[in-house]
Amino acid sequence: MRPSSALLTGLLLVLVAQAPAARAQEASLEAGRKAYENSEYATAIALLKAAAAKEPGNGEIQLLLTKAHLGAEQIDAAVASGERAVAINPKNSEYHNWLGQAYGEKADHASMFSAFPLARKTQKEFETAVQLDERNFDAAQNLIEYDCTAPPVVGGGEEKAKPLIQKLLALDASQGHFAAGKCRLQKKDVTAAEAEFVKALESKPNSVDIIQEMAAYFANRGAAERVLAAADAAQAAAPEDLRGPFFRAVGWILKSEKLPESEMILRNFIQAVPRRPSYPGLWSAHYWLGQLYEKQKNTAAARSEYEAALKLNAKYKKAQDALKHLGKS
Repeated sequence: MRPSSALLTGLLLVLVAQAPAARAQEASLEAGRKAYENSEYATAIALLKAAAAKEPGNGEIQLLLTKAHLGAEQIDAAVASGERAVAINPKNSEYHNWLGQAYGEKADHASMFSAFPLARKTQKEFETAVQLDERNFDAAQNLIEYDCTAPPVVGGGEEKAKPLIQKLLALDASQGHFAAGKCRLQKKDVTAAEAEFVKALESKPNSVDIIQEMAAYFANRGAAERVLAAADAAQAAAPEDLRGPFFRAVGWILKSEKLPESEMILRNFIQAVPRRPSYPGLWSAHYWLGQLYEKQKNTAAARSEYEAALKLNAKYKKAQDALKHLGKS
């Protein structure tokens, strides 16, 4: 039987009435996502909470809330959102990965009595994430780091990490070498760790996130050429990502080369919009500008940059130490 024209008209009117509300909900969610990506966590949380109230069964909203709460250091709220996301879709690898990160943060801030069960929960979530998706490399890195860091009493142990590292090497050599390097660092084997990081950079990594970690490590070691190698890898992986030029500026500053170009890159980085939570903090850019001005013997400008870094992050030790050094000079 064909539907009557009256019925079709009624259905059409319902759809037309619902369309503005649906568009408004989608706009609210997108605004929350953009606020999170710009590290505007309070705004993101407010927008995403409103979206979640209208759509309580949307796991992606809860995932974004988990991330935003972690960015705002609201750990209990992050755990609650992560648990809701997993309850909505227990088969989603990324939901388990972020819930594991939330549990891990809570464990880091808990008493020893409370930390043990939270650590076990952290490990379980990472394990589940990897079981659900072996190519969730972020979850695999988190699980390997847990196993290489945590004591046996909470399920850790380097021997547990080795098979997963081998699996990662087969799936993506850069991820495998990076994981092996981080594990060696936990065991204070710096030579082996750096050799693994070099192999990771030579394996054409696709993840700028792991490139950033290696670049930061080599920058702290003063290894300018390695930092520049990381910049090359980042540019090859994601030419539009601002972190590639940032690493290149850091490498040049360490070598006392191309300082005007480095200054321009760092100034552009500070002014860049949008920013991403995964980017180096703005305090880091100010610190490296301070290092640049020290190379140019401009002590007043260097001091100003270190102070700017500490206004953004009062606990940033590199800027604290740099100011102390200037004071002694």
